[in-house]
Amino acid sequence: MASGQTCGIQATSPGYLDQTAPGWQVADLIILIRKSEIIQAMSHLLQIHPANPQPRLIAQAVERLRAGEVIVYPTDSSYALGCQLGDKAAAERIRHIRQTDRHHNFTLVCRDLSEIATYAKVDNSRYRLLKAATPGPFTFILPATHEVPRRLQHPRRKSIGIRVPDHTIVSALLAALGEPIMSCTLMLPGDEWPLSEVEEIEERLCNEVDLIIDGGSGQHEPTTVIDLTGDAPQLLRQGLGDAPYVLRIIPPCKNSI
Repeated sequence: MASGQTCGIQATSPGYLDQTAPGWQVADLIILIRKSEIIQAMSHLLQIHPANPQPRLIAQAVERLRAGEVIVYPTDSSYALGCQLGDKAAAERIRHIRQTDRHHNFTLVCRDLSEIATYAKVDNSRYRLLKAATPGPFTFILPATHEVPRRLQHPRRKSIGIRVPDHTIVSALLAALGEPIMSCTLMLPGDEWPLSEVEEIEERLCNEVDLIIDGGSGQHEPTTVIDLTGDAPQLLRQGLGDAPYVLRIIPPCKNSI
């Protein structure tokens, strides 16, 4: 499917858009209106080059994020669901898609280490670990700063997931957006693995999200999750990232945050 097409239905179809064709009736107009409503309700698909993202298409995706829409986008692990930071309605839609409760943690997908420091408290030991592991397929749980909306933090521990993907499309999105993307892994209820193929994503989520960015096939594993809120790093989930390598980099952190 070419860039700019609507998921499931071609956005242009002369057979029903030509209102001057012979035999044009009121019934045809009703069908046209209903087809237009279906098109508007379905996801828009953008095919963005994974190595050289087209600035025009990146700008379109960022505009839709700022408009409060929910997107699917590729990362250096699996595909992910994303929305603008602090958009409560969009976050609720993602929770509905994932069928998670309000205690499910979102991840802030950041551009670099300097942006991490705005949203998470990081001491020197943790900074060394983050510097060695980013960008890459890791999610780190860190104490949240006041910049993070309270509803996105863990209700008791006041922590937040932070991630810096090694992916050209994500880097371009973040640079144009100027702030993190509020995100979570695209793993649907009952599935064992995240979604990584655009065709399946279209089939299952065409009517649930507003935009699908096609950046090619993704990985079948989620990120590796490491908790850095305690005295020592704790592996919560082994995913695509090499946790043993990262955890050997530094000794246990002193919890001075």
